[in-house]
Amino acid sequence: MSKLLALLQDGRFHSGQALGEALGISRSSVWKQLQRIEKEFDLRIHKVQGRGYRLIDPFVPYDRERLASTLKDIGWTLHLHDVVDSTNSEALRLLGQGIEAPFVVLSERQTGGRGRRGRAWISPAGQNLYYSLGITIHNGPHQLAGMSLVIGLAVRDALHRLGVPDVGLKWPNDVYASGRKIAGILLELTGDPAGECHVVIGIGINCNMSAANSAIDQPWTSLRNELGKGIDRNQLLLVLSESLRGYLHRHEVEGFASLRLEWEANHIWHGLVASLSAGDREIVGEILGVDADGCLRLLVDGSERTFSGGELRLRLRDDS
Repeated sequence: MSKLLALLQDGRFHSGQALGEALGISRSSVWKQLQRIEKEFDLRIHKVQGRGYRLIDPFVPYDRERLASTLKDIGWTLHLHDVVDSTNSEALRLLGQGIEAPFVVLSERQTGGRGRRGRAWISPAGQNLYYSLGITIHNGPHQLAGMSLVIGLAVRDALHRLGVPDVGLKWPNDVYASGRKIAGILLELTGDPAGECHVVIGIGINCNMSAANSAIDQPWTSLRNELGKGIDRNQLLLVLSESLRGYLHRHEVEGFASLRLEWEANHIWHGLVASLSAGDREIVGEILGVDADGCLRLLVDGSERTFSGGELRLRLRDDS
């Protein structure tokens, strides 16, 4: 994290002279660094003559030592970045380099964040959680079945523990609060899915993002909106990691079948009529729930059918 950016993180005005003295550089050098910060981190800096500079959207940066120490206690290592293209992409690169899992990749900003079906994930600096967990799977079919749904349960549990009301899930990997999307999940696999392989679990959570800097093309909310105050992302990360560890362990030992009823109880579209599409194919049916492998169960023309696949898109029918 830039030392200059750290000085500005409180959102208060700081004069160019004071910033220069704190950093041991000239005022002109301060100005050049501010321009670089605006470009590199995509942050907005308010400039007022006679008062100085301040971040329009203040934030609390990640505490590297605190996070690394706590994650080490549960056997995970931390890879923290100021900027990456995508935490999932970085995690896949680390696995390709032989870095041992489990590990967490975390970044203040993403330049190429992505969701399912190649959609862009809006990633302003310092506002949200961009988190990827790389793990090793030893029993592919057993451990992979329903995994994205289990991750959704872990995210829901973490948000609930932080006080967010009315958190629910949408098949297969979206998390909602008050009827609006608050988090998304993207799983990517490398290796042999029938045996030992690696899975990168990507999680994006809207934390302190404001509508003013959002280009999201669907109804959304954030922790700040739901709680009425800003959230410390360090606390969120630690609570989330604890939830993930617990749910992943239960999933590994007992399988998704043991978590199926819990997932269905938190599915916000249960019993509604939805349209399921993959490419140019569209199927309309009533959502019955999921099966023991996490596949979607739909009542289509009086018969129950199951569906699975990362490229499927589920939308509510207008008359639901």
